[in-house]
Amino acid sequence: MSEIYLSKDALVAAIDQWMVNYRVVGPVNQGPYHQFEEVKRVAAIDLAYRNTRLSPKSLFEPHSERMFEYSLVRDDPEAGILKEPPKDFSPRVVVGIRPCDARAFQLVDVNFNTPQFQDPWWVKRRESTLLVGLACNEPCSTCFCSTTGTGPFDPVGLDALLVDLGEGYLVRTCNDRGSKLLRGIKGEALPAGALDQAAALQKQAEKSMTTQFQASELAGKSMMELFNAPFWDEIQFSCINCGTCTFLCPTCWCFDVQDEVHEGRGDRIRIWDSCMYPLFTFHGSGHNPRTQKLQRVRQRFMHKLKYYVDKYGSGVACVGCGRCVQACPVNIDIRRVAGMMTASCVCPM
Repeated sequence: MSEIYLSKDALVAAIDQWMVNYRVVGPVNQGPYHQFEEVKRVAAIDLAYRNTRLSPKSLFEPHSERMFEYSLVRDDPEAGILKEPPKDFSPRVVVGIRPCDARAFQLVDVNFNTPQFQDPWWVKRRESTLLVGLACNEPCSTCFCSTTGTGPFDPVGLDALLVDLGEGYLVRTCNDRGSKLLRGIKGEALPAGALDQAAALQKQAEKSMTTQFQASELAGKSMMELFNAPFWDEIQFSCINCGTCTFLCPTCWCFDVQDEVHEGRGDRIRIWDSCMYPLFTFHGSGHNPRTQKLQRVRQRFMHKLKYYVDKYGSGVACVGCGRCVQACPVNIDIRRVAGMMTASCVCPM
């Protein structure tokens, strides 16, 4: 790991330099919220943000993506042949991503990029994308990333990390890819006390988040005892199955595949889906194993906090970004649910 210092103007110049060889993506202010978008001007990037409303997982798994196109025209010699439409896998740099979201990409890798199964589009986008993170100096009250094994200054999953020191940024490389990205970027003299300031900001950010539950205790819990626990009825009572929690979540990877046909031409589309929706488990036979809301609510939390834990042995399928806590219209809080699952007794919501 190496470190350089860039004033805010120098960072703008660095991003301009990256734009020569890379597509650049960053957080853009959309009024009431921020979202990650490809930009043509550095000025469009707003690093003075807390977190994006939607997670940036759409950079690697788009909300809606054309997988194949085909013709159904009878006289067309290529009728019925699936063809992959063009996709852009050219190199890009994502600037200002939060450490929790970068860690989420690694977590989702276990579904889209394994030795046995690889999603070629996910893999190509991951390989062609450099992640320049932005340390979280002031976590939101709903953040709990330190509980899930990451943190507001966590470099894991990043190629470089920006630490906002007020007048400029301490830039830390996290691996060889990050070092290569910063090659040719002229750093400035490190201000006196800059490293101590960065350490103090990290300590303050971590201190602002209290431990919400002991994630390690979930591995020792009986799966069937949790599955049959009486508290699920209480948790599901207020849920309206809107799917907001899964739509915003950076670690939800479920999708559906649908065909859309118009005037003899068709598209096969992959689109996000949610375990909270009644039709998610609807079989072609007409059977649906999760017809009840309680079953769907339980599935969401059991997958995040138990099934994933037991299958992969690498912690919970959550990075503590807090988006679902912020956006739930009926105030269901995953931190409280996890606390109930780890508690030795049933606790009230």
